Amino acid sequence: MDISWFMRVVNEGIARQANAEDECTGRFWKGRFKSQSLLDEAALIAAMAYVDLNPVRAKMARTPEASAHTSFRKRIQQALSAHAPNHPQQQVKGLLPFIGNPRAEMPKKGLPFKLTDYLELVDWSGRIIREGKRGAIDQSMPPILERLNIEPDHWGYLINHFESQFKSFVGTAFKLKQVCQSLGYQRTPGIKSCEYYFP
Repeated sequence: MDISWFMRVVNEGIARQANAEDECTGRFWKGRFKSQSLLDEAALIAAMAYVDLNPVRAKMARTPEASAHTSFRKRIQQALSAHAPNHPQQQVKGLLPFIGNPRAEMPKKGLPFKLTDYLELVDWSGRIIREGKRGAIDQSMPPILERLNIEPDHWGYLINHFESQFKSFVGTAFKLKQVCQSLGYQRTPGIKSCEYYFP
């Protein structure tokens, strides 16, 4: 299927409904959609946190768990009722489960992190982007940043500007070069950003 055609069809239907409700005309989304390939675990976790924090950045919710329509909220509600929230079978049905550590062999399909690490990371990241936040945050970094070799100074920028910083591919420079070589590219698009943010 052609993703450009699919997005045009989705956009048209939503725009018609929104315009009828608001009694106006025009596009629903401000700009054209972007398609970015996430090449490794560091890129995946940055994109997930970026999306889960959208309502906080837009001031539609004070915390990620208070957001109306995010997978983060569903995951945390399930985690609160589970005896073992990191166990894949006690996570939200219909969402890819968190199954472990990015450095370990994983026998099942799932996200290579612990759910509790991801919830901690998103909460910690949300505190960075909220203006006027009072109180102290423990200066020790969440374990997942160390495991994925993400520089703490870069993380705050990534969770606020993920879409605008990268073109088509996101990940370490090594992974980017591998993908571009396998696709037969003569150049390596976005190499500088990947080298800077995913060393």
